[in-house]
Amino acid sequence: MPTDHARPVRAAGQPAAGVEPPSPLVRRTNSTRAGVVTVGTLAAIVVLAAVHLTQGTSSVDVFDVLKAVVGQGDPATLAVLEGSRIPRLLTALLVGLALGVAGAGMQSVARNPLASPDTLAVNAGAHLAVVAAAVTGIALPTVPAGAVAFLGGLAAAAAVLGMSGGGTASPRLVLVGSAIALTLHSATILLLLLFEQETTGLFAWGSGSLTVSDLVATQQMTPVVLVALVALIAMGPSLDVLALGDDTATVFGLRVRRTRIGAVLLTVALTAAAVTVAGPVGFVGLCAPVITRLLAPRIGGHRITLPLSGLVGVVLVLGADVALRAAMGSAEALRVPTGVVTTILGAAVLVWLARRGRSSGPAPSAPTGRVAVAGSRRRLIVTGVVLAVLLAVTPLLGLMLGDRLVLLGDLANWLSGRTGPALTFVLDQRLARVAAALTAGAALAIAGCAVQSVSRNPLAEPGLLGITAGAGIGAVTLITAVPMAGAWHIAGAAGLGAAAAFALVYGLAWRSGLDSDRLVIIGIATWSGGMAVITLLLVTSDPWNTAKALTWLSGSTYGRTLEQLIPIAMALAVLTPLLWSRHRELDLHALDDDTPRVLGLRVDRSRLLLLAAAGVLAATAVSAIGVVGFVGLVAPHLARSLVGGRHGRVIPVAAVLGAGLVSVADTLGRTVIAPAQVPAGLVIALIGTPYFVLVLWRTRSRVG
Repeated sequence: MPTDHARPVRAAGQPAAGVEPPSPLVRRTNSTRAGVVTVGTLAAIVVLAAVHLTQGTSSVDVFDVLKAVVGQGDPATLAVLEGSRIPRLLTALLVGLALGVAGAGMQSVARNPLASPDTLAVNAGAHLAVVAAAVTGIALPTVPAGAVAFLGGLAAAAAVLGMSGGGTASPRLVLVGSAIALTLHSATILLLLLFEQETTGLFAWGSGSLTVSDLVATQQMTPVVLVALVALIAMGPSLDVLALGDDTATVFGLRVRRTRIGAVLLTVALTAAAVTVAGPVGFVGLCAPVITRLLAPRIGGHRITLPLSGLVGVVLVLGADVALRAAMGSAEALRVPTGVVTTILGAAVLVWLARRGRSSGPAPSAPTGRVAVAGSRRRLIVTGVVLAVLLAVTPLLGLMLGDRLVLLGDLANWLSGRTGPALTFVLDQRLARVAAALTAGAALAIAGCAVQSVSRNPLAEPGLLGITAGAGIGAVTLITAVPMAGAWHIAGAAGLGAAAAFALVYGLAWRSGLDSDRLVIIGIATWSGGMAVITLLLVTSDPWNTAKALTWLSGSTYGRTLEQLIPIAMALAVLTPLLWSRHRELDLHALDDDTPRVLGLRVDRSRLLLLAAAGVLAATAVSAIGVVGFVGLVAPHLARSLVGGRHGRVIPVAAVLGAGLVSVADTLGRTVIAPAQVPAGLVIALIGTPYFVLVLWRTRSRVG
């Protein structure tokens, strides 16, 4: 993968410094190719638009549409076209144009082919801002809602670009952006759960839906898109110079900071307009510029690539909507957001980009913590005592707190079997939930230790490697197909899903060896595509039960039984000793690839075994409490800061910290707004965000 030391990604057709410009013949050839591609793209848009108008739930067919076009349509046909089909078509045109141009502009600003409204978390920031505004109960008109989305998207983009060093290191950009997007998405789901009445309908919309009742929003956002598009195209020559690098651009007299800020503002405005109209339609901004470069490499500067990327974006959005309704039928497709299809397509494109990129060379070492200080005997003793207290207190608090306060005396009576039926029922339920939180937290933390060591990336965790998404697909598929499935069946389905995702990620990341940056990016793509598939399964199987979908995607211990925890308990009992026994291998993997080989370690075989064990632990955790993020990131970091970088100490400490973190999050979620509940995964995301930001800041020069 490209790194800070690799040559910068240049805009299409831009020569590097010191390279002679193309000859007139080459320029004419490029112009001809650009013209051919543009005409072909416009033709594809016309064909797709024609097909799009014939699709719908009414009996209006292609001949009725043709009659309406030539002015011979009956009133019923005209009502259908004007009431639903034309608004949906025009919305798709506007959204595709805005996101395609925004993606091309962001890739230019970041000089990174992986930049997009998704990887810069702009979509997630705009979505959160719109949902937060809806929570107030005030119905904002379209333009103020667009301004709110703009501010949210701008704040997210600024955070990602700032923490990724401007975005020039591809792996760091994607990792930082995906993690921040996960945080913002968790906050959004929390608002959707807590304010279900005020945010009705925003769940499906949150995946990008073209279902609109009128053209009001589209009409009001069209001028915003057109103005931003014209302004960005006018900046084309400046962006061409900026693509040569900051130093070269400064030599040519370009005000780099002003140009970059202006381009960011315009691209975020385009994204905010698209989100305001149709919600966050995923990965169009990533795919459109990539496809444009494939269709017409070296066609010219930004004044050509920007509008052409917008046209390709229109083809993507229209094509996804046409394909969705053709495959599922117009009535069934109404429940599925178009953004789900574009996200799955974008995940495939992200995998392709990761595989075609060059290896970044030796991966950076995972942080080892303050080894000298943490290794002192006194500190280790204090840490052990604190962890023992934590391990004893957190389950005790979990049993006592909730929608009903239970005293210590009641607990003693319950343990001795002397409580009444009501209190026994409450504590039996809490015991299963506390046990689920403890075991799942420990499993995710141990898996995180293995993943961070093998990938040598301090920001990696099982969720960002696609393992939990694969487990989620397996579990949700079984739950929706067989609602009465037992714990072992769910755990088995989750295990198969995790194994399939792990095999897919590992196989795609392997190319004459395993590059850690490629592994992480492909894992993120698998995670994004997997979450889109989970959304598809949930909205098609039970579209009206939004709370069920959100609870599963957020991670919750609700309704757990002790029987359902047998698989994860067995996984912990078998794999924790296995991973701990290989703690020296984990230490070696965290260094580099050469040292383990010199010492006789079969690196690829060891790496495969360690990642497979991490995958099983993550899969059983998903089967127990759903999809939970951040635990596998935060717990290993905290452990290393307490006891140093040796995994013989890190693994048990991380297991205790992970168990305590999930248990505390579950207890808070059951107590703070009782009798209502907040899923543990959302609480963890909110708790883990400040620590994650600290980790990002401390590792800004070591990751990517």
